[in-house]
Amino acid sequence: MKKGRKELIVVGDRVLIRLEDGEERTKVGLYLPATAVESQAVQGGTIVATGPGTPLPEVGDHLDEPWRIGGTKETRHVPMQAQVGDYALFFRKAAVEITFENERYLVVPQAAILAVSRE
Repeated sequence: MKKGRKELIVVGDRVLIRLEDGEERTKVGLYLPATAVESQAVQGGTIVATGPGTPLPEVGDHLDEPWRIGGTKETRHVPMQAQVGDYALFFRKAAVEITFENERYLVVPQAAILAVSRE
């Protein structure tokens, strides 16, 4: 995600979620006051960036073949189910709050996402 001159790169199987104001109605029609959001185990927000996914090991990495020609290998990843623009419901305890360019976000592992809503 690029903001101004800085770029925030999400790594691995994590997603960057924009925090929702608790006093507003969400895109999916839920109304959660700020006190309820802080005390509940589940929270929702809009995904603004995703990592590439979990890296897959190279098929022949476990073989110790001295004659094997080493070269540049392109890393393969398990694709992410969550996409930019999705509304995600996730476990709040798994989230890490960060501030980037004076805006608050949550970094959440894909495994902590319970469901996504996509238009």
